Amino acid sequence: MSVNVVREADKWVRVRHALVSVTDKRGLQILASGLLNMEPDCRIFSTGGTYAALRELLGPERAARHLVQVSDYTGQPETQGGLVKTLDFKIYLGLLTETYNPDHQADLARTAAVPIDMVVVNLYPFAQTVARPGATPEEARANIDIGGPCMIRAAAKNYLRVAAVTDPSDYEPLVRRMRANGGRLDLAARFELAQKAFRHTAEYDQAIAAYLAARPPAEVEACYQLRGGQ
Repeated sequence: MSVNVVREADKWVRVRHALVSVTDKRGLQILASGLLNMEPDCRIFSTGGTYAALRELLGPERAARHLVQVSDYTGQPETQGGLVKTLDFKIYLGLLTETYNPDHQADLARTAAVPIDMVVVNLYPFAQTVARPGATPEEARANIDIGGPCMIRAAAKNYLRVAAVTDPSDYEPLVRRMRANGGRLDLAARFELAQKAFRHTAEYDQAIAAYLAARPPAEVEACYQLRGGQ
C-alpha cells in the first residue's frame, strides 16, 4: 500500500462548508452565528437533533439558506432509528480530500461533493452512561458512538484543510480567532484542534475498552433473552 506524501497545504482556510453533529448542544448559537456572519455563503450540514436545534436557533429564513440535512446532501436517508447517518462516501470524500491533489478534486467533481472545512462533533455520553448506578452492558453498548469518532478522526487527519472541533468550550475562542483573521483559520489552529481531537477519541476508546474489560461474560448474557441463533 503506497502512502501519498503531501508537499503543499493551505495556510489559511475559510469555512464554507461545516458538518455539525453534537450530543452536547451548548454554545451552538455562538458557533453557528459566528460562522455565518463571517462567511455569508456558508452551508452547515447536520442530522437529527442537531439539525432541529440549529433550525430553531437560526430561524426559518437563515435555516432555509444555510442549513442542509445530511440525507439531502448524500441522497441516502438515515436508517430507521438513526443508526447510520453520516457514514457515507460523499461525507468522507469531503473530509479527506486535499486541496492540491488533482485526483481528489476530480473525485469531488465526479460525485458532486464539496470539501468540508470544519467538523463539529461530540460523542455519545458513554462515560456518563456507565457511571450511573445500575447501568447495564446493553446501555453501555448502545452509547458507543461509531459515526462521531470516524468523522473526528477523518477531519483531524486532514488538518491540512479541515478543522476538527470537539469541545463546546472552544467555540467562542475559535470564532474570535477566525474573526481576527478575516474569517479564516490558520494551519497552526487546525493542527492544535487535531491534537485535541485525537486525544479526545483516544480517551473515548480507552473508556470503552476499560468498561468492557471489567465485565464478565455472565453479566453481558444476563442482559438479553438469548435465542438459538444460526
